[in-house]
Amino acid sequence: MTAKETGGATPISAFFEELDYRPTPIGPVSLRRRRELRLDVDVFEIMLGDEHLMSSLFTASEIALADLGIAALGGDGLEVLVGGLGLGYTAEAVLAHDEVGALVVVDMLEPVIDWHRTGLVPMGSKLADDPRCRLVQGDFFAGADSENGFDPDMAGRRFDAILVDIDHSPEVLLNERSSGFYRAEGLQALSAHLKPGGIFGLWSDDDPDGAFTERLKSVFTEAWAEPVTFHNPLQDRPFTQTVYLARKSS
Repeated sequence: MTAKETGGATPISAFFEELDYRPTPIGPVSLRRRRELRLDVDVFEIMLGDEHLMSSLFTASEIALADLGIAALGGDGLEVLVGGLGLGYTAEAVLAHDEVGALVVVDMLEPVIDWHRTGLVPMGSKLADDPRCRLVQGDFFAGADSENGFDPDMAGRRFDAILVDIDHSPEVLLNERSSGFYRAEGLQALSAHLKPGGIFGLWSDDDPDGAFTERLKSVFTEAWAEPVTFHNPLQDRPFTQTVYLARKSS
């Protein structure tokens, strides 16, 4: 329905719409839009079966993952890898930094990449259209554990920063295939894909976990946790998530 058909007023959104639904190797994935009446906004969500992967309503920590990771680096022409595409807020925040020269985003779910290429997500095809950005369908955790790494066009390519937002936390996983990644051996394998002095960043839905920070310190030259607190309008209270950061030795 057009604005003309409604007398010039903005059309009212449907309360709920499933924009796409497809099977994947780890379960059915769907993109849906619903009207949050309490806030009078449209909310976009990615679901894996009945599990929430990402919501457009809460993006502060996803953006902080990019901003904090880039802030920990210096120089220009930075090469950045993002593991986990979702609705694209981390990748978008990475590209907002002029010092970033190239971004590779790896996601296992081909439908999610397709939603960005066809403009079905809230930011449209912004990421797919940016010449600095490449969207790659692949298993991030398999890439982290391999010598070839993440870039199918450049085996063994190393990055200034690797920023990851896939699992809910190091302890709450979407799929058991990633369990080894959060152990010291898995983190050591990942570090081989960073340039000297490079930054590893990890998003977590939980409060900072001292034990995981210490595990990072056993692999990297330094590591720390950054709490990201934002207001949850649905519960009308502050909510804290975490960005873990670790630096490879120079």
